[in-house]
Amino acid sequence: MKNVELSRIFNEMYYMLSTDEKARFEALAYQRAARSIESLQDDISEIYEKEGIKGLMGIPGIGKGLAEHIQEYLTTGKLNKYEELKKKFPIDFTEFSSMEGFGPKKAMILYEQLGITNIADLKKAAEEHKIRNIPGFGEKSEALILKNISMVAATGSRILLSTGLNEARNIVSYLLAQKVVSRCEIAGSTRRMRETVGDIDILVISDQPGKVMDLFTGYKGVKSTVVKGESKTTVLLDIGTTCDLRVIKPESFGSAMQYFTGSKDHNIKVRKIAIDHNYKLNEYGLYSGNENIMEGKGEDAIYRELGMDYIPPEMREDRGEIEMALSHKIPELLELSDIKGDLHLHTKESDGMNTTEEMITAGMKKHYDYIAITNHSKNLRIAHGMNDDQFMEYFKQIDSLSDKYHIKILKGAEVDILKDGSLDLDDNTLKSMDVVIASVHMDTNMNTDEMTDRVINAVKTNLVNILGHPTGRLINERQPFQLDLDEVAKYCKEYKTAMEINASPQRLDLNDENILKTSKHGVYYSINTDSHNIYGYDYMELGVGTARRGWLTKNNVINTMNLQDLIKFLKK
Repeated sequence: MKNVELSRIFNEMYYMLSTDEKARFEALAYQRAARSIESLQDDISEIYEKEGIKGLMGIPGIGKGLAEHIQEYLTTGKLNKYEELKKKFPIDFTEFSSMEGFGPKKAMILYEQLGITNIADLKKAAEEHKIRNIPGFGEKSEALILKNISMVAATGSRILLSTGLNEARNIVSYLLAQKVVSRCEIAGSTRRMRETVGDIDILVISDQPGKVMDLFTGYKGVKSTVVKGESKTTVLLDIGTTCDLRVIKPESFGSAMQYFTGSKDHNIKVRKIAIDHNYKLNEYGLYSGNENIMEGKGEDAIYRELGMDYIPPEMREDRGEIEMALSHKIPELLELSDIKGDLHLHTKESDGMNTTEEMITAGMKKHYDYIAITNHSKNLRIAHGMNDDQFMEYFKQIDSLSDKYHIKILKGAEVDILKDGSLDLDDNTLKSMDVVIASVHMDTNMNTDEMTDRVINAVKTNLVNILGHPTGRLINERQPFQLDLDEVAKYCKEYKTAMEINASPQRLDLNDENILKTSKHGVYYSINTDSHNIYGYDYMELGVGTARRGWLTKNNVINTMNLQDLIKFLKK
């Protein structure tokens, strides 16, 4: 998809232009465009083919000038302004952006002083102690740079789940449309909804394997073919990861889905249980002697034959789910269809890209019963945060819209938790709201005790309904806060504050492990998209997938409640 390429280019242009304070607003325009394109479910090249430049201008955050840039890239494969900026700034800003606290201005200083253009240069300079002598840095900065470089190296080449899932689905749709496969399914970590994907696995049934592989290697998103065979082909995709396509015999498809979904540790344990039952389990079937007793059956039959409940893919990580299945205690996990509303949305009044009415209309298309508009508070200036008077005036606008639309519009804010744990708006303003989300955005380098006290103090105000993206992490970019989540969860339980599962692809915060940890304290959760445009609503699927990886049922999640019960919960 061209979406990935264009969002990367616009992000790089944002970084380059951010080095010049005079170009700040132009830079932010490119950043907004990158975010908007990244959240598109449709291929932007198809939008252009069908609707031309007017279709591009219909994308949130894309005006005439940006639409013309996109048109230029789609028709020529190049963007002249981007090429000119690269000559002026021969710096790998995309690589540097994966490092916490290392923005474009710092990168520019080190380029001018030491000629550093990429992470390899940066690592060498830090190890040789050349950075500590540059004004504005120092020994601590140098040590932090080396620490963050190690973090980047540890993440490897794994891509975000949203990127992998979208491309996997595009490949499935492409192959099914060719009428040469009778079945086509996603397996691997993508099916398990892991937050990052190392590669993509797709299984098909076809009586024309050679033709399938020819079509697969000819897919528009393929950068190169790694290996090609009749039963398995591996390609490198434009999105930066590989994809394995396997042609499976119909009688083995259920066993192959179980095997290639994984995880490795889960499968090892299941195979041991099969051996205990005098069976042999592999990707081809479940064998009693030489007979495949699972021939033509689905993967659920394998678990049942081994005396277990069926285990949903998201749970298959060997974290106790097998023992639970043997005891027939697998919970009925939350489903996307259980979600009745989104409680964390932004509009143009702060840093969103769409108007309030556009966000309301998009929520109605999701058939939600309610949504909450929760713009930023004044402390977050970069996001055009609103002060008390602005919120009160804005709520009049929402009141005037309430009768126009058949959806409950809850008035709220994402209010900053300040350094001492106080909240960034007056108590009376917060009490007038239906939903208060409290989040940490600034002063994040506190030790565990300080950050834990800060968050607990915010919860103890008894004005907070939802603790927003509790650990503050950005996947592959920023480490989580130093925070005692067990202690925070106890206070969230006591003060009836839901912990957020933020479904934004870069966040997925709380993650699955932290959901498993905090759920022991009996807390509630709220799964929200943190949408900054109308397309962001689609991220709810990622949040639900993360919740399922944390073994949540709909009884644990407040935005599965009907409106009456939700309002009762929010009123504490």
